[in-house]
Amino acid sequence: MQAVRTVITGMGVITPLGSSLNDFWQALLKGECGIDRVTRFDPSEFASQIAAEIKDFDGTRFLDKKEIRRMDLSEQYAIGASQMAIDDAGFDLSKIDLNRAGVVIGSGIGGISTFEKQHQILLESGPGRVSPFFIPMMIIDMCAGLVAIRFGFKGPNYATVSACSSSSHALLDAFKIIQRGDADIMIAGGAESTITPTSLAGFCSARALSTRNDEPKKSSRPFDKDRDGFVIGEGSGIVIMESLESARARGARIYAEIIGAAMSCDAHHMTAPIPDGSGAMMAMANAIKDAGLKLEDIGYINSHGTATILGDPAETKAIKAVLGEYAYRIPINSTKSMIGHLLGAGGAVEFITAVLSLRDRKVHPTINLDEPDPECDLDYVPHKARDWDFDAFLSNSFGFGGHNVTLVGRKFNEQQ
Repeated sequence: MQAVRTVITGMGVITPLGSSLNDFWQALLKGECGIDRVTRFDPSEFASQIAAEIKDFDGTRFLDKKEIRRMDLSEQYAIGASQMAIDDAGFDLSKIDLNRAGVVIGSGIGGISTFEKQHQILLESGPGRVSPFFIPMMIIDMCAGLVAIRFGFKGPNYATVSACSSSSHALLDAFKIIQRGDADIMIAGGAESTITPTSLAGFCSARALSTRNDEPKKSSRPFDKDRDGFVIGEGSGIVIMESLESARARGARIYAEIIGAAMSCDAHHMTAPIPDGSGAMMAMANAIKDAGLKLEDIGYINSHGTATILGDPAETKAIKAVLGEYAYRIPINSTKSMIGHLLGAGGAVEFITAVLSLRDRKVHPTINLDEPDPECDLDYVPHKARDWDFDAFLSNSFGFGGHNVTLVGRKFNEQQ
């Protein structure tokens, strides 16, 4: 059976740099930073006191007040970004086969803020005061369920959970579902809202976060020799994937085509990447093979680029192992330098960033890359955005547990 060509026809984002595609993209190109001191609670006792919070999200744009009370913030983000993506795709939902439309949305942690609030109620007021919506507000699959309920999509529906690769696994799965003919339209991506005391404390104890508290805007420093960890963020990225036949039938605008994807595992450590980057290398090499491309066809890489001591050199080694000397000839950037690490939502937001780069022939800068780590010697686009024409890209995501995903996108060409 011939694989179904799969195209991107809609995108929506809720990010620390804005809750619209245009605001987000323009801020990235300007090198703006969405990181600041935590405002949601007093972070004074925490080693890391900074985060990339969502500043402009208004849930009443998408939900009534009753619905808002019954949804975790991560679920509200998923609904909001999905509505933006549906609108962006220009769907008339009355004219599509809803039985052939599905949803896959990932999250790394899910409704941890709901868990914290309800646990406090349990301790202070007893079990009878715990909300009947506690469980549906907390469990990770509910983002996909709520989005399907909102739009009536009755096809494949589930969540992916693989730490910081969660939404990239969602995109991979949605692509394969359409490619093998099991659905015509998929809403796919991720949502995360984990800037809470317990979550921040856990990441601090793991010594995973930057403690550059006096310089929040300079704290996320991927590939820089003075990097000291990632900065926790939140948000959602949602992509509308569609079979080419479906997109053609309704005259949809096509942003790009997704043509390859692969996954692997380091099988090495709970939180640290394997130092030689071999797991990431396998994901990238197999994704390029899945796409049917030559190495020289890859014109840009949106890296995982977390700014951790171990992660950045391991990714650099992996890229060089896959692309050889050609790795030095293409731009590679880190979106996390400006929006922090959106954990389970990060992969989808960064894939969207790569699609916008392809559309506009521009790559955003990696900010705070003042003095590159000698082990990170590729072209990581320091400080300034760059005009760059290319036809195909890789988007990398790696997560705790050793989960690796690489996605391959290409400029849409009717004749290919």
